[in-house]
Amino acid sequence: MPIARTRVGPQIGRSEDVGDITDPTTKQIRVAIIEDDESARQALSFQLSTAGFEVTAYTSAEELLEAPDAKEFDCVVADVYLPKMNGLQLQEELNRTIPYASIVFITGRGDLSLGMHAMRKGAVDFLEKPVDDQALLSSIARGADLSRKRRAERSQLIELEALQRSLTSREREVFALIISGLLNKQVAAELGTTERTVKAHRASVMNKMRASSLADLVRMAGILQIHSN
Repeated sequence: MPIARTRVGPQIGRSEDVGDITDPTTKQIRVAIIEDDESARQALSFQLSTAGFEVTAYTSAEELLEAPDAKEFDCVVADVYLPKMNGLQLQEELNRTIPYASIVFITGRGDLSLGMHAMRKGAVDFLEKPVDDQALLSSIARGADLSRKRRAERSQLIELEALQRSLTSREREVFALIISGLLNKQVAAELGTTERTVKAHRASVMNKMRASSLADLVRMAGILQIHSN
C-alpha cells in the first residue's frame, strides 16, 4: 500500500519553488516517489507537494507496479538502490509495461557509469543526494511533459490502429498508394481496376479513417508507419 498520498493545488506552492514548473491552468502533475528510507521519503513528499505536485509515495518498486493507478503518474522519482527490485530493474519494467512513463533517479552513491546507463535507457535525469531543489523540480516538469506527450501519442496510435482494422484489404492497398501521391487513375492502373472504383475506395478510406483531407491521411499513415512499395 502507498505510504503517503498528498493532494495540494499548484496555487499553494511557494512562487520561488514553483516558477514556471506548475501551471494552474493545466492538469496537476502526478508524481510517484519510491524511497525506502522513511525520513527521505517524507522529506521528498513534503517538498514536492509544497511545490504543487500531487504526490504518492511508495517504499518499493513492487508497490508502485502493483498499484492500480500506476499508469496514471506523469513522473516517477526513484532511488536507484531499492530493496529487492532496484531502480534500474524498475526502469526496465516500466519501459516494458508503461513505455510512456518518465523516471528521475536520485542516489546517495554517485556512480557515473550507473547514471550513464540509466540515461541511455531513457531516464530524464540522474541526481545525487542532497538533491538540488530546483534541479529536481525542473527534471520532474520535463519528465511530466514528456510522459504526457508519449501517452497522448500512444492513445492516438491505438485509436488509429482501431480505425485501420475497419478497412478492407483493397482499401488498405488504396490507402498505401494514395498517400504516396499517386492520382486515382495511377492507383487504378497499379491495381488493375477502374478509376471510378478507386474513387469509391478512396472515399471509404477517408470516411473510415475520419480524415478531413489527404494531408490528414498522410499524417495518420506516418503515425501508423504505413509506406507504399
